[in-house]
Amino acid sequence: MIYGYARVSTTDQNLSRQLEQLKQEKCNKIYKEKVSGKNIEDRTEIQKLLNILKAGDTVVISSLDRLSRNYDDIK
Repeated sequence: MIYGYARVSTTDQNLSRQLEQLKQEKCNKIYKEKVSGKNIEDRTEIQKLLNILKAGDTVVISSLDRLSRNYDDIK
């Protein structure tokens, strides 16, 4: 399964550029949210995504900083 994840930091920012990239990558399901990347535990959509991943799944993002700004969270 190919999953996509898109995030912007504030509600007035636009997800459309990221969503278009994820659609071009043929993601089966896209998780999206408008919330700060400071704390991964407070982001419901990334938590949902992390909880359903299985061996062999792929996660597509437009940029590594969309996952987190904290290296330990990204690991």
